[in-house]
Amino acid sequence: MSTPSPGRPEARETKPLPASAHPGEGPPASGVASQGGAGSPEPALWSRNFALFFAARTVAKLGDLMLPVALAAGLVAQGGGAGAVGAAMASFTASFAGLVIFGGVFADRFDTRRLMIGADLVRVVTQSGLALLFATGHAALWAICLLGVVNGVCAAAFQPGVASTVPLIARDVQAANATVRTSESGMAVLGPAAAGVLIGLTSEGGVFAVHAATYLVSALCLLALRLPERPGSREARAAFRADLAEGWREFLARPWMWGVILIWMLFMCAAWGPSVPLAATEIITGHGERAYGLVNSALGVGMVLGGLAALRFRPARPLRAGAIALFGFAPHPVAVGLGLSVPLIVGASVVAGAALAFWGVMWATTVQTQVPGAVLNRIHAYEVAGSLVMLPVGQALAGPAAGLFGPGEVLLAGGATTLLVCALLLAASPIRTLRRREVHAAAQRAQP
Repeated sequence: MSTPSPGRPEARETKPLPASAHPGEGPPASGVASQGGAGSPEPALWSRNFALFFAARTVAKLGDLMLPVALAAGLVAQGGGAGAVGAAMASFTASFAGLVIFGGVFADRFDTRRLMIGADLVRVVTQSGLALLFATGHAALWAICLLGVVNGVCAAAFQPGVASTVPLIARDVQAANATVRTSESGMAVLGPAAAGVLIGLTSEGGVFAVHAATYLVSALCLLALRLPERPGSREARAAFRADLAEGWREFLARPWMWGVILIWMLFMCAAWGPSVPLAATEIITGHGERAYGLVNSALGVGMVLGGLAALRFRPARPLRAGAIALFGFAPHPVAVGLGLSVPLIVGASVVAGAALAFWGVMWATTVQTQVPGAVLNRIHAYEVAGSLVMLPVGQALAGPAAGLFGPGEVLLAGGATTLLVCALLLAASPIRTLRRREVHAAAQRAQP
């Protein structure tokens, strides 16, 4: 979308466990709880490691959520339409979705944190390059797409490590996911507004320069983490192809996971993918850049609310609850497609943001608590790749589809697709009936 026991083998799951196998409380999945310096238990959430990780993700997300406003505004100002915006976005998502599987294998074979830091540092360079291109007025679409591909490769190396890091730094996995998601959602409020201010004071290039700086801050925070050395990290692992095959077998062994991914492909291609570039061009051309920034901030407000709800609400069947909440995304593309006023689009965006955030926390927590830690990076890579593989298709086809049918009709079809996706998630028994598993992963500090 977005972990127990790395130290010992676990039986593979082939179907959801019965209710009796999901006690409300269970033993720590990674061994005994870690101890602080004086023998006191590690905090369930706000440890030093979690605070650093929280800061890294929050700051980087601020930059990420400034980017769409700057990119869309810059391309529209140069005469580009939905096709240009969609192509620029698709260049990133296509390379990310295509390579994240390999990133998962690398994360399992090598030091996960080093991969994440390296990816951040490369993105400091790429975003600095984009800042220079926009500042000098030489932001050709091919150059933007090329740097987007490089950024997608970096994201593919970075993302698998996020899933396996969370259970190492927080014993309460859902609280950690909800807290990070709520903070990231807060950045969705601040990011578009900050982008609008920076564009007014400088140019689109100023936004990309700040974006580069956020990746540098993220890399420094990750560098300061103290994580335990993963068992077997000094030993030779299986061959690369064998690692991929094992991850695929583990992925297929979980019907609830591949079932969600198959359904999510439809959502990415027909709903979310087209809605991003089409909403950008429709709102900017009809109401101006400030209105587009306001709509993006409204999405962020909704995500904050959804994250807070996920922090408190712990449903017994999390994917069922998430699918019900996801119905709330449909009003967003419908409101833009109908050409409603900005206040109504803003209201629909708040609801949509809350729906996406709640679903995201339910999904991420389910993956991290249902999958053994030894294969989590690879399985996470497969589910991310499957989730996003159709997103660049939807983004790239947004312009041609709008030209053929009209942008409003494509957006309305996205709203209808959302309703269908939610109905399919609820109709699939492995998804609907999967019960919550409480996993209190031990947060351990590596010795300095």
